[in-house]
Amino acid sequence: IQIERSRDKLGPDPIDLMQIHNLEGWRTHLPFLLELKAAGKIRYVGVTHHIDAALPELIEIVRTQQIDFVAFQYSLAAREAEKQLLPLAADRGVAFIANKPFAQGALFRSVQGRALPEEAIALGCSSWAQLFLRFIISHPAVNGVIPGTGKPQHARDNVAAGFAPALSRKDGELLNLLWQGD
Repeated sequence: IQIERSRDKLGPDPIDLMQIHNLEGWRTHLPFLLELKAAGKIRYVGVTHHIDAALPELIEIVRTQQIDFVAFQYSLAAREAEKQLLPLAADRGVAFIANKPFAQGALFRSVQGRALPEEAIALGCSSWAQLFLRFIISHPAVNGVIPGTGKPQHARDNVAAGFAPALSRKDGELLNLLWQGD
């Protein structure tokens, strides 16, 4: 019923991405979503979560199911996804969406009052938000980021991170060191 309501609101074209949020009922919902995908009603199917305790289950789903996307927390402050989930997603051709890229504001609180390092500016960052986001998108397995904001000026700043020149993973690690203050 929820999917039909979404289709009514979005129009007759296929829904681009339908995700099972927080793995809620995934064993029931995933086969149904895959049927809808096979029927051309959904283009891509994915699963999401945001806490480390769910990581083993997400990894198992990526390893054993035919999903297209996985979303999980990934930031300079939350790097558990780097160990297994990101490499597995890349190997299986599953797109990765980083959620909670600012660690619910903890990253901003950690740099409050600090000037953006010159090295970050030289890499094309003009704000701490851009440094944090550019670190994430420098990982080759990351396909998207969901920063989330209700403030237009923050949205513009976040979008600008994606228009700066691409970073190498080495540059991404430099951004990590700059954030830590090393």
